[in-house]
Amino acid sequence: MPKLLFLFPILFFLFLRPHHAAEDFVRQPARPLVFTPHNRPQSHPQQVHVSLVGDNYMKVSWVTDENGVPSTVEYGKLPGKYESSATGEHTSYRYFFYSSGKIHHVTIGPLDPATTYYYRCGGSGPEFNFRTPPATYPIEFVLAGDLGQTEWTNTTLEHINARNYDVLLLPGDLSYADTQQPLWDSFGRLVEPYASRRPWMVTQGNHEQEIFPMIYPKGFKAYNSRWPMPYKESGSESNLYYSFDVVGTHVIMLGSYADFGPDSDQYKWLANDLAKIDRSRTPWVVVLLHAPWYNSNLAHQGEGESMRLAMEEMLYNSRVDMVFSGHVHAYERFTRVYDNNADPCGPMYITIGDGGNREGLAMLYKEPKPVISLFREASFGHGRLRIMNDTHAHWSWNRNDDSSNVVADGIWLESLRSSCSCAPKMEQKMEHTSGKDEL
Repeated sequence: MPKLLFLFPILFFLFLRPHHAAEDFVRQPARPLVFTPHNRPQSHPQQVHVSLVGDNYMKVSWVTDENGVPSTVEYGKLPGKYESSATGEHTSYRYFFYSSGKIHHVTIGPLDPATTYYYRCGGSGPEFNFRTPPATYPIEFVLAGDLGQTEWTNTTLEHINARNYDVLLLPGDLSYADTQQPLWDSFGRLVEPYASRRPWMVTQGNHEQEIFPMIYPKGFKAYNSRWPMPYKESGSESNLYYSFDVVGTHVIMLGSYADFGPDSDQYKWLANDLAKIDRSRTPWVVVLLHAPWYNSNLAHQGEGESMRLAMEEMLYNSRVDMVFSGHVHAYERFTRVYDNNADPCGPMYITIGDGGNREGLAMLYKEPKPVISLFREASFGHGRLRIMNDTHAHWSWNRNDDSSNVVADGIWLESLRSSCSCAPKMEQKMEHTSGKDEL
């Protein structure tokens, strides 16, 4: 690998990299970086991953070193028998001395629910397969933030893969490339065995920014090129925030590093998105973002506060059930909260930024523990949200202990939509109006 590829970010790291809000916390020693090489022919697909696109469709993304490979996917329900095919689009990008391969994105479908499909990318190379989400409950989400690509990451992914799940949700900080673009390729190859088999839905973190003043002032060049999400389908104008529906759940991915003030496009989009939710069709509403709004760890204190002040009331009035964040490299579960106080009609806030990043763990917490914080621990791990029906779901946090996968925290949840006292205000208004009409 040319050494020049690792030289250009030096100024960025010395002068422009983001600093922690609190520098006095102590991290557990990080584990070595795992660089995953490319061992296939240049025309063969690498970094294959799939994502949800609207009802009954999936997007297949991959990279080839050879530019002549067509952006086509052949697929079917039996190994080696491809009854259908689709053609999509491709892109590429440059970042200083780095030039990406050909990045392909192909949407396939309509697909049957709870079905395994076998597929081949670009007409050659290995066969892959994925399973579509079910049409009805239960559905299981895996949540893992701040993944990176270390030995910790490998263990976390192995633990995730040891049990079945339907969709992986990632609240930011994917590759930890931090301008070193070959690490984006390595990350794609590392997660391919998992991300090619189940849809991965992601939002951005601070390590995706890769801003360089005057040259790359807008940032997110690699992230937007490699991990496009269904933002257009949800009426968003940015890949940094979007929403989607799957099995009774409306999932909103917010952008901690996109403008979020009352005059911003993201704020207006969120207000419109929340207003359109049909809780009879999606009783559960879940939000993901990167920088936590509630956090009793000494790391990154207050970094989500301005976004909380701008948007929290909207989430509260819409009776969002859960808000997941990353950024802090530890696990923490809060009670239902609104405006820094316990509130039975507020979302449950969970920090899940402990996937395996190279920076290690955020070990120090505020003392005494805030009353709204119910469980906190600085260990690597992942979470599982299993939505059983319209009214009940189970959340568990699985500690990463290398050889074992330990369920260290768990709780049953009731949807706010099913609560008579916490029905979304929009529904309350509709019911009130309906009552007047009946009179």
